Order: sequence, then structure tokens, then C-alpha cells
Amino acid sequence: MQLFNGDCLEVMKELPDNSIDLIVTDPPYKVTARGAAGNSGGMLQKKINKKGLVFAENNIEIEQWLPILYKKLKESGHCYIMTNHKNLHNFLNIIQKTGFYFTKSLIWDKQNKIMGQYYMSQYEYILFLRKGKGVKINNCGTPDILSVKNKKIKGVDNKNLHDTEKPIALMKILIENSSKENEIVLDPFMGIGSTGIACVELNRDFIGIELDREYYETATTRIEEASGS
Repeated sequence: MQLFNGDCLEVMKELPDNSIDLIVTDPPYKVTARGAAGNSGGMLQKKINKKGLVFAENNIEIEQWLPILYKKLKESGHCYIMTNHKNLHNFLNIIQKTGFYFTKSLIWDKQNKIMGQYYMSQYEYILFLRKGKGVKINNCGTPDILSVKNKKIKGVDNKNLHDTEKPIALMKILIENSSKENEIVLDPFMGIGSTGIACVELNRDFIGIELDREYYETATTRIEEASGS
């Protein structure tokens, strides 16, 4: 396990090209701005959400990091990137320019709903990419709609430790399907470490990068506890 607290654009420069077996990540991206921040319902209850942001470190664009991911991933490696409807068109355009092959879009059914003006939101996209020649997933019977409950960990103040925390069970489906034991999985936007914990439980090696110091420390503690160290 290698965990880094820093800017992924800088940290990834030090990783050898063609060295990563699988990439699974949930990058910071723009969300639909809500004028009713502070009202009840869902995640978007903070002033920053009115600007279409979730975190202070939101101002990084896919054009900056996706070409680096392509260089670091091994030939025939898989890459999973999570996003929403607001960023889907831009993400797909950049993916095509970068060299990745867009295999398909998976749907994460979160099994809960967030209020909105135009239908309630219940899912997120998981963009499934590959580099070079296609290699089938390990469990071809996996459906492209992944129904995993979206339940977030609360701190002592009863607030979410991370507003966009992803379930470990969801990460395990992707990792188990697109890697083998002891292979290297990279998450350049680690958050509080769900991907890392999934790697521990599946006996994969893990490289995680997180800019936010508090999230990094939380991820480190959780991953160490999962690994028994």
C-alpha cells in the first residue's frame, strides 16, 4: 500500500508509465448548482453547493489528469471513472481525445434519492474505459446496473465524513472484475479510502492519492484498520 497526501498531478509524475493494472476513481467534478442550499434533502446543503461545487478543491479539470492516467495504465488495463449527467458529455469528449476506448457506461443505483426540480436523482454514471486491446471482465455475469446502497459514515458531530463517499461493496465489484490478486490499483482521488479498503479485502496492492489532509488522514486510519496494521 502506498498512500500520498498531495496533488495527484505531481504525485503521478513519479509513477512509472505502464505500471498500473487498474484505475478506479471518483474525481471532483461540478454538480448542478442549487439555490436552496441549507434546506432539507440530500447532500447539497452547504453554501459551496450553490456554486455547483462539493469540495473546495473542485477546480481540477479532466483534461489535466486523464492523459496522465492513460500513460500510467498498462496496455489492456481497465479504468473506471465516476461522474454525473452534468459532466458526462465533456468527459466522453475528453476520453475520446486521450486515447482511451470507451467500453460502456455502468449505472450505480444508489437506492436512495436526492431532491431536484426535474425528477429525483437516484444514480451515478461509472464510465468503463480500457487502454488498447479489450480484455473481458472476470465475472461476465455482472449486470451494468449495480445496485449498492449509498450509506455514508458519520463523524462524532453526526455529519458525513465525506459527502461523496462511495460504498466499499461497489468498489469491490469493479476491482474484482478488472484485476487479479496482487495487482496494482490506483485511485488518484482517494477521498476517505473506500477503494483502498476494497483492495485490502481483495488482496490487491493499492496506490492512493488525496489532496485534502483531513480526508487523507481518515483514509489512512481506515485502510490501516482494514489491513490489521
